[in-house]
Amino acid sequence: MRLGTFNLMHGRSITDGLVETGRIGAAMAGLDADVLGLQEVDRAQPRSGHADLTRLAADALGAGHAMFVPAVVGTPGEAFRAATDADADGADPHYGVALISRFPVLEWRITRLPAAPLRAPILIPGPPKRPAPANAGPTRMRMMLLDDEPRVLLAAVVATPIGRMTIATTHLSFVPGWNVRQLQLVRRALRALPAPRVLLADLNLPGGLPRLFSGWHRLAGVPTYPSPAPQVQFDHVLADRRGFERLPRVVDVASPRLPFSDHRPLIVTLRGRPGTLSLD
Repeated sequence: MRLGTFNLMHGRSITDGLVETGRIGAAMAGLDADVLGLQEVDRAQPRSGHADLTRLAADALGAGHAMFVPAVVGTPGEAFRAATDADADGADPHYGVALISRFPVLEWRITRLPAAPLRAPILIPGPPKRPAPANAGPTRMRMMLLDDEPRVLLAAVVATPIGRMTIATTHLSFVPGWNVRQLQLVRRALRALPAPRVLLADLNLPGGLPRLFSGWHRLAGVPTYPSPAPQVQFDHVLADRRGFERLPRVVDVASPRLPFSDHRPLIVTLRGRPGTLSLD
């Protein structure tokens, strides 16, 4: 069973600034994940060619179960508003998270998380003014003062080879402290769903902090950001301590560099009998 998380950055390359659906689909197929949580996902956005990136990824993985939930309507960094459940099937530009599963999904659960009430500085990779040569060095980072966005937790009760379990994804705030508060809300919401429970997410919390603040096991410790030369792990696969003994062993961890996004995906393979699961 391969579980993964990936912040798409709406499929944009940080070397040429383009969003190409062909290379997104090829990259998704190469991940070969049975359940994949995606963050910074576009639907009907002009900047990504009005593509449905969730459907693109699901088709590439041969997954029959997929759900996209918008966190905002509009375009982050420009004009947007908080999404509601009524916006799920709208035609406006949407931006949010998605969960894709090759296994049957028995139930979907959505929990909306409020945005921080203040602006905060964030380092982001700046798009090049013109296409960069293939041998170009790492993209320069730039500081921006940004309004926080509302966030959303998407959870699924999934019929897996080990039985029924809960798998969820989210993308927490970049505002320090506020993301910890959101993580507590996430933990509380998931505890209402069946164990074992696994969270596939960009938590905007580095290294071992998610374990410290959630009490959940961290199944992989690999830097994932920034993608050209990762220095820090913001992307995590966490397992709730309640019920974790029913999960198979972690036998492989991968974080390949893909031709788009400022994050690398994190893929964890679990196989065989229950056993050693975590780093901590």
